[in-house]
Amino acid sequence: MEIERINENTVKFYISYLDIEQRGFDREEIWYNRERSEELFWEMMDEVHQEEEFEVEGPLWIQVHALDKGLEVLVTRAQVGKDGQRFDLPISDKLKDLPVDERIEELLDQQFNPAKDELDDEELVDEPLEFLLRFKDFEDVISLSKRPGLDDIFTRLFAYENKYYLYVEFDEEIFSEDEIDDLLSILLEYGLESHLTIHRLEEYGKEVIEDNVFETLRKHFM
Repeated sequence: MEIERINENTVKFYISYLDIEQRGFDREEIWYNRERSEELFWEMMDEVHQEEEFEVEGPLWIQVHALDKGLEVLVTRAQVGKDGQRFDLPISDKLKDLPVDERIEELLDQQFNPAKDELDDEELVDEPLEFLLRFKDFEDVISLSKRPGLDDIFTRLFAYENKYYLYVEFDEEIFSEDEIDDLLSILLEYGLESHLTIHRLEEYGKEVIEDNVFETLRKHFM
């Protein structure tokens, strides 16, 4: 992937279709499968962050251009003026009203999936409330396992590209919304939210602990 830093708030990168396929993505599915297109985007952004220290924060403007042999992607962050106010990005009023994460997803959906019909409400009902956290050091996962009140969360631990990833899934019949918020605050004290998907970890990563991560770690490291 070729990365070009345009300025402090804008980065442009080019990725060939061959590179896309070598990363485990199908050339066609990225245009019609929202989850896969988002996964590819965040994987590319992780690489951009590592090479150019380009932080994903605040509103983003994303442009995707399909070329003969690959994709050219332009990503611009909202700029902050001297008065602390953000300059507007060229996005619709509808998107401006969305939270940042939803706005990014909507932008990606417009760029990669312009012809895809919206999902019916029935298709969204049974989706689990899941998160994926990235840890720089295994010791951070061990330290987290010693915090009380986490054992009822469904957890799996993976190793991928020299980092550890904790998959967590909340049962909304067990936890209230406030309890989930409190637990997430604890989890985020030790790890960072990752934009990889569990499917990528299952395919390319190594599963270290298949469930009950915190209980298992305490048995071996206490």
